Amino acid sequence: MVKLIKIHTCIFYLCIFWLAGIIYIVTLRDKPLAFENNEIHDGGGKNVIVQKVLHDAQQNTAALQKPSTYAAPKVPAETILLPKPEPILPWHEFDSDSYVRKGAWEEGEDKYAKNKFNQAASDAEKIDRPIMDSRERNCKNLEYPEWSLEPTSIIITYHNEARSTLLRTVVSALMRSPPKLLKEIILVDDASEDESVGREISQIDKVTVLRNVNRSGLIRSRVRGAQYATAPILTFLDSHVECNEMWLQPLLERIRQNPKAVVAPIIDVINLDNFHYIPASADLRGGFDWNLVFKWEFLTGSLRDERHNNPTGPIKSPTMAGGLFTIRKDWFEELGTYDMDMEIWGGENLEMSFRVWQCGGSLEILPCSRVGHVFRKQHPYTFPGGSGNVFQKNTRRAAEVWMDDYKSIYLKNVPSARYVKFGDISERLALRDRLQCKPFSWYLKEIYPELKVPNKDFGQLYHIKNGNMCLDTLGKKSGETPGVYQCHGTGGNQEWAYDATQGTLHSTISKLCLSLLDINRNVQVVMKDCGATTHRLRIEKNTGWITQGGKCLLAFKKDDGEWALEAKECDAKDGTQRWVFEKATLFQT
Repeated sequence: MVKLIKIHTCIFYLCIFWLAGIIYIVTLRDKPLAFENNEIHDGGGKNVIVQKVLHDAQQNTAALQKPSTYAAPKVPAETILLPKPEPILPWHEFDSDSYVRKGAWEEGEDKYAKNKFNQAASDAEKIDRPIMDSRERNCKNLEYPEWSLEPTSIIITYHNEARSTLLRTVVSALMRSPPKLLKEIILVDDASEDESVGREISQIDKVTVLRNVNRSGLIRSRVRGAQYATAPILTFLDSHVECNEMWLQPLLERIRQNPKAVVAPIIDVINLDNFHYIPASADLRGGFDWNLVFKWEFLTGSLRDERHNNPTGPIKSPTMAGGLFTIRKDWFEELGTYDMDMEIWGGENLEMSFRVWQCGGSLEILPCSRVGHVFRKQHPYTFPGGSGNVFQKNTRRAAEVWMDDYKSIYLKNVPSARYVKFGDISERLALRDRLQCKPFSWYLKEIYPELKVPNKDFGQLYHIKNGNMCLDTLGKKSGETPGVYQCHGTGGNQEWAYDATQGTLHSTISKLCLSLLDINRNVQVVMKDCGATTHRLRIEKNTGWITQGGKCLLAFKKDDGEWALEAKECDAKDGTQRWVFEKATLFQT
């Protein structure tokens, strides 16, 4: 009897321990956990990204009390909300074949005419086609607990996009994103010719379509999509991409760690001719040149070593391509969204890159997030006012607001941008002041020290005139003879810096000096390295001379009508030796 009582007692305590364990596990599922070193290892050897969530919650309870969604929004001005066709369907029940067929390429048509990619190749691919998992091996060992992440709204803008690429973009996001983490997909139709492209696709569950009343461009369209979004995190995508395996979780996890991070995936290539999916290197980051044109650049030296030592860690990037990125909605709004006085497309990516870094955020590329993108060689649509003018206006606004005195380097490299009407920037300057943003010199020193800054041009800057002709390098190299060209007043090859102390006259573009004599004092009008000039050159404003070693520069017309330069003995009566030195100080660095 005693033995039976002992057995019953043991069973009773085992039941108690079992129930306590169940309660603990259930409770644990609903609470973040804390682990050392940001990761643990499960029995299968996979790293589970949990990253001290409990510690974060204890230290930042205010952040966790933010609403998980925003209130039902109003439809933004100048847009309409397209009605969703009934019944609402999951993506895999949507009649994708019928949808694509309505706008498919037809035999005899130019495959590239409408979209500047091979539409026939796109139409032939399945909407939910499998693509290679292009993540590196270390990334495939990571898992992300969904309960620790906040959901996102995906915003996709488009104008006359091919049905097959647009639908494949939407489907790839839906099928490769955890449902709990994807709140909605907001398509913003920028006044496409065929309204039904968006209206029909909105039948898919979680897809909403806003349509601009008038063509507004990517910048304003994205802001309108962001205004309508209800998730706390925004993810912007282009309309011709394919999301890869577990593309979303790394982006959301990084923002959980750093709410002021703006994060982008590695952008793989979808070949525009055959739509093959091609993995991109993870050893890339974004940069720019002094024409303010974005460029990809390979990580080198210590930057490359740092990435390889932490192959799943974020890559700090001076700039972003701009088509694909994720950002908290409240941070996006605090940062001033986009510059709404920019036009259509172009330059907004550099403007946002400067703004993020200078105003307290960070810009990062995450090697464990991959999205494929169709890179086109030209735009399939027109820009009101012309693409060149639009790009110059946008980049000029970015330079005026964020680059301080360094804007003069851009204006020197792109002289035509000096005369672009860039509009009122007072609101953007006030934003910069309100956010207490750092100067551009800080950005160059701390974020992009690898960017070579051109040397300052010492001396006075001039446009040097002879009648209506100006002294012009004509793009000549060292050892070649410059010339004259009709004055255009925009600097460039016609802008010269005279340093009286050094006795040099050099081009502000090529940095080469004008020389009238060779080493043996023989007359030879050429451009040469300033350190190789052996005789001092002077300009004399009272006589109009450019003189060196008793010789004076003159411009004359040859028998064939072409202008040329030569140097002769200085003669006050020779009008061809008389130059006018017009100061060009406005854009001096």
